Amino acid sequence: MLRRTLLLAMLFMALGRARAQDADTLLRRVDEHYNRLTSLKARYTERYVGMGLDRTESGTLLLKKPGRMRWSYDQPEGKVFVLDGKFAWFYTPGDAQVQRLPAKQLDDLRSPLRFLLGHTQLKKELVNLTITNDAHGIHIAGVPKGMEQRLHRLTLDVTSSGEIQHMKLEEVDGASTEFTFTQVTENIPTREADFVFSPPAGVTVVDALPPV
Repeated sequence: MLRRTLLLAMLFMALGRARAQDADTLLRRVDEHYNRLTSLKARYTERYVGMGLDRTESGTLLLKKPGRMRWSYDQPEGKVFVLDGKFAWFYTPGDAQVQRLPAKQLDDLRSPLRFLLGHTQLKKELVNLTITNDAHGIHIAGVPKGMEQRLHRLTLDVTSSGEIQHMKLEEVDGASTEFTFTQVTENIPTREADFVFSPPAGVTVVDALPPV
């Protein structure tokens, strides 16, 4: 009996080490996949549920290292979010104002994706990190450091090769935002003009308040 108990204990310990090694391998695969990129383009669908709303929007995402991104919406047409490396710009057609915020103060829900074109180390950037695997794929979950007051959980759905296909952000107030990515192309040519926002004539630039 004792021998069998010891064998079972050793087996469970070995399985635990194997799972940890598998998890580390997957995280390293995601890190390496995105750290080697210089740019990325993808179609996205964004769904927000909260505050009595259930809203779906879509468009094209363009990312460039270091820390630049442009979300160009076609639903609703003309809506745009641009991070030019210094400022973040938020504009919706028809608005009399465009909001501007220093990039260092940004805690927008899209910001975790920006770091995937930096020097990514998911084990260091996500608190309470977990990895699960089911019929729908592989799920990496945790809370981005610095966003603990706003986010309950960030979940990345990834392929076995380390590509992110879906991102879900659950806020502490119960709202959630999901991004699904398709038609991804990597290391494509980009222009500086792709990450420049010029306010339309007659639109006032307003400095947005930093997150509390």
